Amino acid sequence: MSRRTFIATTTAAGGAAASGGLIPGLSPLAIEPAEAAAPVSGRVSLAVNGERHTVTVDNRTSLLDLLREQLGLTGTKKGCDAGACGACTVLVDDRRVNACLTLAVRLEGAGITTIEGLAPGEDDELHPLQQSFIEQDAFQCGYCTPGQIMSGVGCIREGHTGSREEIREWMSGNICRCGCYVKIVNAVAQAARKGSA
Repeated sequence: MSRRTFIATTTAAGGAAASGGLIPGLSPLAIEPAEAAAPVSGRVSLAVNGERHTVTVDNRTSLLDLLREQLGLTGTKKGCDAGACGACTVLVDDRRVNACLTLAVRLEGAGITTIEGLAPGEDDELHPLQQSFIEQDAFQCGYCTPGQIMSGVGCIREGHTGSREEIREWMSGNICRCGCYVKIVNAVAQAARKGSA
């Protein structure tokens, strides 16, 4: 289609549409819509909290949605769903990631640790950072707490606990809308001093 034909067609169609009618047999922009492609799915096998899972997922499914909707692990929270708040932080092969930005299908063979799998044993023993959060009263509403704890574990394992300023910097991707930042830093520093991650 030439530029001249395009302009003539869209002008005529715009005028006809404005007057309440359309030119028979001609779409308003003389462009036919492309048919929507069917979503593609794939199988992925990964270990979540030490348990192997093989699941079929839509290729667009985030790790967060896989954990919450297919595996029933709702401890990982959906906050912004855009990677800005850190509520969905989990460990993938011992590295912290935002689960809402991570495609599940790309994690073939990976090991994922969520807040549910953080404690060392099956008796009611808590992970040392979980215990520090309780002792430091580092939460109010608790919605961000799983992500804060998982990020704190990553921060300690990465060796970013040399000072309170360093902890604040490396935990800055996790937002607490209740404003418990001082106590969160205290909890991470306490667990780091005990040498636990």
